[in-house]
Amino acid sequence: MAMNRANIARELVPGLNAVFGLAYGEVDNEHKALFDIERSERAFEEEVLFTGFGTAPVKSEGAAFQYDEAQESYTSRYTHETIALGFAITEEAMEDNLYDTWAPLRTKALGRAMANTKQTKAANIFNNGFSTSYPGGDRVPLFSASHPTVAAGDQTNTVSADLSEASLESAWITVSLTRDDRGILIGAMCKSLHIPPQLRFVAERILKSPLRYGTANNDLNALKSMGYFQNGVDINHRFTDANAWFIRTDVPNGTKMFVRRPLRMEEMGDFDTGNKRIKTSERYSFGWSDFRQWYGSAGSS
Repeated sequence: MAMNRANIARELVPGLNAVFGLAYGEVDNEHKALFDIERSERAFEEEVLFTGFGTAPVKSEGAAFQYDEAQESYTSRYTHETIALGFAITEEAMEDNLYDTWAPLRTKALGRAMANTKQTKAANIFNNGFSTSYPGGDRVPLFSASHPTVAAGDQTNTVSADLSEASLESAWITVSLTRDDRGILIGAMCKSLHIPPQLRFVAERILKSPLRYGTANNDLNALKSMGYFQNGVDINHRFTDANAWFIRTDVPNGTKMFVRRPLRMEEMGDFDTGNKRIKTSERYSFGWSDFRQWYGSAGSS
């Protein structure tokens, strides 16, 4: 149904000082710190894990070579969604609007709505990252203590602990000991910390205090002095768990956003009614391939 003059009654009479409700700041593009962004030319994208070879054995003199078999493991699929929204307005409402507000305000509102959907979908990869209802290609959640491997047993990239100096140090150690599917160390390093707004001040104290935070000891703050989390701390305002925190490592091919078609806005008039329609849409997908790019905790409770 098209918006008519009843929807914008105050904008039809003199004396209106301002139309407010859209001149707010924006909390957008926070997904860029969480995802590698790539273009896509297909309805979906797939990425497959290649396991590589195991540790090379010792060959005795005169003995035959041993041969290993590398293989493909699980596949992650990114299926693109179409996100769309629009509005229509009557010819009379456009003509009688005294303040020329219908176009700039309504189109800005469309942009805000589309951006909010994108940011929410991006954050939900992490909000749902501990739930078995949202498995990845290896059939377990993004954050799990039982990621299956071909020959290295189950691997973990999660812990139940609140954000603290001790939990960050433990996470760093766990990440540094990460192995591939054949049990070979991959040299993973922690790069950045990602938290909800509720943990901002906790993270600031832990990472930037010159001495250990919250103790009477005159000990060096190793997390600060050794330069861990070189890419800093990122706040995501759409993380829904106030106790959850996440570490991004330098492992490639982890969380990804595929853009099938960028944001597009179209405008057209209706010949029979004179109404004008404005619509906007884009196509993209969010997901993850290699869990080793992330380490996360939902907190201790």
